[in-house]
Amino acid sequence: MCGGWNPIRAQRRQVNEPMAGTMRGEEGMKMALVALGSNVRGHWGAPREALAMAVRKLGEVGAVEAVSSLWRSVPFGPVAQPSFLNAVLVMRADLSPHAMMRWLFRLENAAGRRRGRSWGPRPLDLDLLDHGGQVLAPSGAGRPSGALELHHLQRRGLVLPHPAIAFRPFVLLPLTEVAPKWRYPLGGWTAEQALARLPGKVRAQCHRIGVIT
Repeated sequence: MCGGWNPIRAQRRQVNEPMAGTMRGEEGMKMALVALGSNVRGHWGAPREALAMAVRKLGEVGAVEAVSSLWRSVPFGPVAQPSFLNAVLVMRADLSPHAMMRWLFRLENAAGRRRGRSWGPRPLDLDLLDHGGQVLAPSGAGRPSGALELHHLQRRGLVLPHPAIAFRPFVLLPLTEVAPKWRYPLGGWTAEQALARLPGKVRAQCHRIGVIT
């Protein structure tokens, strides 16, 4: 980590308000951050087409408030595969976190994703980053103390906020476009602060390439 900062310990319309644990829109509507990615052709076409379709489909579930630029990123993990296209959107929906996740899984399946090897290629990858600022861990786990514990708990069920936000340039770069002042509910740092503390060589793994059309 750059400068000795530890995000585990610290832990296109811009949305500039501080959104620390209070991302709420109209009454009954929760604000959600969703990360989108794709790197292989699927049922919805090439990656750019799949992301555009996902944005439209999410607009049927709720109200899409902001969509970031489109970014190309180097894939993580041990599997040789094409570069990813990534984006982040802000939306409002009258859904619980678990209901929201079920919708995301349905869209992934409709796009042709098949669950298999971790870090593998996928026609659509949708991650729920935050849902109304809630801190959520699997039943019986108690309130997690930070991102590292959240990461381990992911294997047992839905975890919020997403524990890997601070480590992923392909999330932070588009996130700072649409919600730069959003605060990580467990640490208090903003999206802008997390991005600024990523090493330059990590940020350089991602490049803005346009917009989702």
